[in-house]
Amino acid sequence: MLRIVSLNLNGIRSATTKGVWPWLAGESPDVLAVQELKAQAADLDDTMRAPAALGGLPGHFHYALKKGYSGVGLYARRSPSRVITGFGEQEFDDEGRYVEADFGDLTVISLYLPSGSSAPERQQAKFRFLDAFVPHLAALRASGREIVICGDWNIAHREIDLKNWKGNLKNSGFLPEERAWMSTLLGQGGWVDVYRSLHPDATDDCYTWWSNRGQARANNVGWRIDYQIATPGIAAKACAARVFKDQRFSDHAPLIVDYDVSST
Repeated sequence: MLRIVSLNLNGIRSATTKGVWPWLAGESPDVLAVQELKAQAADLDDTMRAPAALGGLPGHFHYALKKGYSGVGLYARRSPSRVITGFGEQEFDDEGRYVEADFGDLTVISLYLPSGSSAPERQQAKFRFLDAFVPHLAALRASGREIVICGDWNIAHREIDLKNWKGNLKNSGFLPEERAWMSTLLGQGGWVDVYRSLHPDATDDCYTWWSNRGQARANNVGWRIDYQIATPGIAAKACAARVFKDQRFSDHAPLIVDYDVSST
């Protein structure tokens, strides 16, 4: 069994104080993909750099140039044969949004797609990212490798992916253009939304992010914006997927997927 966990930490130092590493020790993932480190290399202590919860091997990180901003990481119980940071677009590589690692025939990626909610300029940057990421996704598919892209995609794809869909039709994260982009990715792009493949009708249980405003989390007024998007071969081996909500490490919740790779 292969267990992959994805979690937007909203600050690795903050999540550490909230007990994320002891929890992970109990979950025993094989690969952990994290987003929004909000830290630089010098900010990480040994627990954050090489957590015992994942066997003590050092993680692989893509830091943003701007301090306290963005950043992604990948941890694994075995050393990857190759690690790539960035996907070749300097505007977004400077923001620390992509790290890729190869494990045998499998590639796992930690991705943090831009949010457009803070300003119109950031929404335009998000659209630029989507445009730039399409050929990269095509190249990944053309490689013939099995791939799992974990992360905060900052897009709720369908109406069942957020509580208040009617009130968010004109808001970043649920714009028609963003949803159409995701539909193309999962249609002609040939990728699979692993959680949805196992839970096609899930609503309230599927949310992975809640606003800090009001009582959004207490009332489960959430969004599903964290995904594991995979190539069809490895996606077909997914046998369990769940969102862990019993403990709060961040404004996001961990997405946990088990893949039955025993036959490979």
